[in-house]
Parts: sequence; structure tokens; C-alpha cells
Amino acid sequence: MTIAGREIDGMVYVGTPPNFNSHGYGEKCRTYIDPSLSVASYGSDKNGDGMSYWPGYSSIPAVCRATYLDWLEGGRRDGTVNPGYMFLFFYGLERRFLIDQPPEDEKREIVAEVERLKALFAQNYSVQRYLGEFLDIARIVAMGGLSLNDPALKQSILDNRSWDLPFSLKFALGGMIAEGKAFDAEWLHLWLLCHPERRLRTPADRCREEFKALFKLKFDALHPDGLKVRTPRKKLAVNYRAASSEFSCSVNLTAGEGKDIAVPDVTDLRSPVEKAQKIADEAMDALDKFSRYLGRNAEGRGSIEAQALLPAELWGLFPSAELETLREWAREHVERGGLIPALELVTRLEGCSPDKIGKRQLTGAADALARIGFGMAPDPRFSLRAPRIDEPVVIFDLGETVEQLEVVSPAYKAALFELALATFVAHSDSKIVEAERRALRDKVDATGGLAELERMRLHANLKWYLEVPPDMSWLRSRLKEVDAEHHLALRAAVVVIAHADSVIQSEEVACIEKIYKALGIDAGLVYADLHAGDVPDGPVRVRAAEAEAPGERIPAEPKARGTALDAARIAAIRTDTERVSSVLGEIFAADDDTNDEAAHAHKLPSSLAGLDPRHAALVDLLVQREHWAEEEFADIAGKQGLLPSGALEAINEWAFEKFDEALLDEYDGYDVSQDIADALRAEMAKGDS
Repeated sequence: MTIAGREIDGMVYVGTPPNFNSHGYGEKCRTYIDPSLSVASYGSDKNGDGMSYWPGYSSIPAVCRATYLDWLEGGRRDGTVNPGYMFLFFYGLERRFLIDQPPEDEKREIVAEVERLKALFAQNYSVQRYLGEFLDIARIVAMGGLSLNDPALKQSILDNRSWDLPFSLKFALGGMIAEGKAFDAEWLHLWLLCHPERRLRTPADRCREEFKALFKLKFDALHPDGLKVRTPRKKLAVNYRAASSEFSCSVNLTAGEGKDIAVPDVTDLRSPVEKAQKIADEAMDALDKFSRYLGRNAEGRGSIEAQALLPAELWGLFPSAELETLREWAREHVERGGLIPALELVTRLEGCSPDKIGKRQLTGAADALARIGFGMAPDPRFSLRAPRIDEPVVIFDLGETVEQLEVVSPAYKAALFELALATFVAHSDSKIVEAERRALRDKVDATGGLAELERMRLHANLKWYLEVPPDMSWLRSRLKEVDAEHHLALRAAVVVIAHADSVIQSEEVACIEKIYKALGIDAGLVYADLHAGDVPDGPVRVRAAEAEAPGERIPAEPKARGTALDAARIAAIRTDTERVSSVLGEIFAADDDTNDEAAHAHKLPSSLAGLDPRHAALVDLLVQREHWAEEEFADIAGKQGLLPSGALEAINEWAFEKFDEALLDEYDGYDVSQDIADALRAEMAKGDS
């Protein structure tokens, strides 16, 4: 047909528009093209400056009518015009389909055209919403039902997610229930993805294919024959409100081969969604590390580290030939003793050499190695400090793949801290004799309450502590967190360590004095505690006389303030493994709260110049840990009377000014720059040397 000199190929209403309401003001049907109205010679308003929110052909300016007719004449292929012109056309399609009830072949033609228009205006939210809602119903009507195995159907359901379950999903799920079919993993997964109360975290979106595959594996393990769902009493019906706002209509559909089964409404069913959510939670937890890696390395999918961080059950579905190469590489290093530069390890896993190494990279490295059956010491989640870029780490054979290195017992944390204290004392004279090494290894073997895997990890950490001596500043930051009621247990633990090689050197005594000082205990009690332990009564040889400086005699009756330990009490505490483990586990836990009062009492170093007292106190607190959870940071900032966002900005600005880098890096909380922290702790340590 020809309208205002333009050739239009159909699918439009032409003629005098009827009124579409009965409110007395005679609003005309929007989609009708009235030939009696003026049309500009050229359609120059592609941007739709003259278009209203609900445009009607009779109400828009002549230049907009010309633009609309030009768009129709061009085959409705220009997706750059204002979407209002497309809606003018669509209003006619939905009216024709739902009000006029055309023949089946025309219904299918209308569905195909709406699908094409939806794709043409793919970036417009309103188009996707309104056309999607129409298609959700129209496809079922036009096709006489749904093909449950059609991938295009499932994708269209996903594309049409909104505040409610898409109608086509309700129809599919309800139809399956009505016909007595069980849901498979894919339909339950789709149900959850579209449910308005779904709780999906980043891994479900960032790792969609891996999440979907893992969801299916977990579902199939729980429901090998599918999931049967009870039939709801409520029946499915939909009231379609036209995008033009000119009409609404009810659509009732049936299921079954004879199209004679009423479809139940699944909207209010809770149990299947709760089961799906539980499976999804487990899948997301399993993908957390893989997801975090991809968050740091957007192009990292397929890399060795990314592959190693995948849950083991997905390796067969997402194979990588490079993993076996990595296993062989790790095995060779273990056979050569296990010591390897931290930089070399991170470079091998990430494929490039970083300028610096932080907790995130080392945690990722430990997790990646564990997934192929190898351990790394130290694990930055539990170590006093992470290795620096020029220091080694220890690789060792775990004997099995491990997915959750972060899950350890209190006894492990306690033993790890005791090893740090022991090796700190053993390093005090700048040499460690074989007897001391043997005593430390025996200590690990004799520690109770450990799983064998934890004992292996302790031996590897001991090897690292012997190679990289613990730093008193790191020990101090942990010891300050111990409250007074636990001092007795720690004093007993230190006494046991002092007697590990049966010889007490003067340097060891000095080290223990530092430990007592960090605990806030009178250092004079060291002699009394040592005397009350395994040391025989009378003079004690602390150093060989012939070649070295004279040693120290431990007096039998020290004149120290406070209460000394007696042998019976020490013996009782030493046998109370659970209590000591609890105490040391508390102070060594990487995420424990820091003692705020101790932070205030600590003298601020001069390197904090440039910060006001509240921010300086906060920095003093922050550098005692490598990582702070978001809630913890908010809490300690609040205790200083600071807002977290403002404190973060102020502290990082100060750090950039002083050190040319930020102190805090936001990543699952806040990572503390160890270069800056080391510099600040060095200032703090001056008063302790």
C-alpha cells in the first residue's frame, strides 16, 4: 500500500483510528495510521525529539509521522531510530495477535517479526522488557506449546528475567509437573536463575559455564532420577497488559498431548527453589578461588593457575594439558629439597614476572599447588608474614589434592606459632645445630591433635622458619593480642621451647625476655620460670667455657616482681594441650580482632608524621596484620571515630605521598602493603632493640 508517497509492505492498521477508552476524552488508538493527517515531505526526526512516552500516530507532529513512515518503507531495519517509532509499529502487532486472533500462520509471522525487532533494539531496556513479555506468551500460543529440549527456549527465558518468573518458565515447569515429569538439573538451575529471591554471588556470574556444570554434577549426585515436585493447587493464568496501555487480556493455556491438562502455577513453591539454592551455594563456594583469580586476571581462564583452582570434579569437563606439566615441575623441585624462590613460583604459575608479590598471589599459588597435590610453606593465611620477593618458599608433596587449605585445627595454629617462637629462640645465636633441628622435628612429630596432613604442613613450615628466621616485630604484633588470663600458658610454652636442646644460651634468654616484654610481663620472671622448668637445681651451664664468653648462672631465688611459675603448675599446663592450643590458636588466627587499647598505648613512630592522631593510630593498628576483612576495617575505623571510606582515602593519599604506593589494596577486604608495613614496623622496633 502507498501512504503519503511511501510504499509500506503491511502489518499495520490503516484508517480512522477508534477511541480506545471510555473516559470521555476520546483518546485515539495509537497504532492506527490515519491517511487524513498531514505528513512532512522528509522525516528528519530520527532522534524522536517530538515523540512522547506513549506515542500515537494521531498525536505526533507531521515530521515524526514522516520519520515513522520512512522507517516502515525501509523495511523496519534501522535500529538507530528512536525506539518510540518501533513501539508505534509493535502496538499494532500485539493488538492483532491478542485481540483480533488471526490465523495460526499469521501468529507465527508476528512472533518472528517481534523477535527480529527485539534483536534490532537489543540495547534498549524498554524494548527488551515489553517485547520480551509479549514473546513470553505469544511463542506458546503460536507454537501450541513448548519444546522443553529447545536451547533457544531456555535462552529466551533467561533473556526475559525480571521481577517475576517469566511466564514461559512457569508454563514449562507447571506443564512438567502436570504430566508427572521430574525436573533435571538444567530446569532447576534455570528456575533458580530466574527466581526473584535467588541469592547468587559473583562466581555464578563470572564463571557461568563452570557454575552451571558444577550445579549439574551436584544435582545429579543428589537426584540421579531427577527431582519430583508436588502439584500446586493454584492454576496458571496470566493477565497481559498491552505495552500500548490500550487493553489487557487473560491468557489461559493447557498442557499434555491432548491439550486438556490444566497447568499448575509454580510461583509460590518454596521447596524446589530452596534445594536449588543449597546446591548453588555449594557450587559458588567451590568456585570462589577460581572466581577471585579471574577477577584479578580477566584473561586468565585456561592458564595453569586458573585451571588448578577449578574444583577437581570439573577438570574432566574443562581439561588442561598444562596441569600435568606443572605437576612434573613441582615434583622435580620437591626431589631437589623443595626450596624455590617465591618469585620463580609465582612467575611459573602466572606466566609473567611481577614487580612485587602480595598475599593474593601467594594465596593463589598455595591453592593452585594444593589442587594438584603439592603444598607450599608458608601459607599466607596462617604465617606470621609472607615471604618477600627475594626469599624462598618450600614446596612439598601433600600425597593428595586438597581444596580447602584454609580449614585447619586449633592445634595446628598453636603448633605453627610455637614453631615460630622455637625457631626465633633457636636462631638467637645465629646458628642452629643439628640437635636443635632434631628437637624441633621431634616437637612436630610429638604434637597431639593434628591430622597427618597438618603434620606434613608443619614440617614444611619448620623448614621455612629455619631458612627464613621469624621476625620479632611479627611475633610482637601477635603476642600483644593475648589477654592476661592466657599469659601463664604462654610462659609455660616458652619454657618448654627453651629446654628443647637441653642447653640454655644467653642469647636465648634475651629472646625470651623480648617475648615476655611483648606480653607485658616483667622480664625478670624469665629466670624464675626457667629455673622452675626442666632445669636442675643449682648452677646451670649456659655456654662452654673454653672457647666462648662466660655464660650466665640462673639464680635459685630471683628477686623478680610478680608470681613465678612452679614446676607442678608448668607440668599441668604443658599436659593441657587443648588449653595451650586454644590460647595460641586465638592469637595466631589471621582474622582475630586486634586489641584496640594496645594500639592506642603503643608509641607512634616518627614515620607516621603527616597523619592526625586518629589516622595515625589506625595505621599503627593496620600494619600489624597483612589483611583486614571489610567489616573489621569498618569496626577499627569506627573506634577511631572515622568513616571507613574517608579513612581509606586519607591513609592511601598519605602513603602515596610518603612511599609512592597505597598502604591498603581493596580485595575481599583490604590487603596491607608489606613494603610499607615493614618500614613502619622497623621504626616501632627501634625502641625494643
